[in-house]
Amino acid sequence: MPDPATRRPDLRHIDTWVFDLDNTLYPASSDLFAQVSDRMRYFIRDLLEVSEDEAHRMQKGYFMSHGTTLKGLMDHHGIDPHDFLDYVHQIDLSPIPPNPELPGLLERLPGRRLVFTNGSVNHALNIMTHLGIEKCFEGIFDIVHSEFEPKKSVEPYRLFIQKHEVDPARAVMFEDMARNLAPAHEVGFTTVWIPGISEWSFEASEGEHINYITEDLNDFLIRALDVIEGRADPEEER
Repeated sequence: MPDPATRRPDLRHIDTWVFDLDNTLYPASSDLFAQVSDRMRYFIRDLLEVSEDEAHRMQKGYFMSHGTTLKGLMDHHGIDPHDFLDYVHQIDLSPIPPNPELPGLLERLPGRRLVFTNGSVNHALNIMTHLGIEKCFEGIFDIVHSEFEPKKSVEPYRLFIQKHEVDPARAVMFEDMARNLAPAHEVGFTTVWIPGISEWSFEASEGEHINYITEDLNDFLIRALDVIEGRADPEEER
């Protein structure tokens, strides 16, 4: 079987293009999550009246055990998730570099384009507007639509499929967290892993649940379009 990192993407069967948001539609090197992480820590510190060190420990512990810090806070402390989401996403988007090529590439993809994120709709819209790609997508499926269940579980994918009437056999999922692609693959999606800069990105990064690997979204879309539009042989490796 060709290496997922070198095989030329053959996505001619795809009619639904699904993208994670953070560290997927923009480079992980922008490190926006550092800002979000800080605000999560401040939220926990102030809510539970603990030290920053203890808040940090709880934040990371809930992320590992529950899939998102938010889910852990909801399960163990009964917080209002909307308050949390509004607070942690008040961040500076200026570190995201411009990507003038991306809107045109997205528009050329045949079929529907959707965002599927563990963040909020407002956070997604802010970033998509910053990148100039907000008009490229039919819809956003966020953590609220997932009933606050993170993407490491299969249930959010089932909810997504139902809400947007997606045929998983004709859908592809782009994601920076390798472990989130296991349930995507389980329900029938083709999967593309975009490795990030954090250790969390690499968890569960070995296995058949990853069909393709790329470190450059634009380059991957160009190569996929070359096959779709008949300029390249899908049997060739790059």
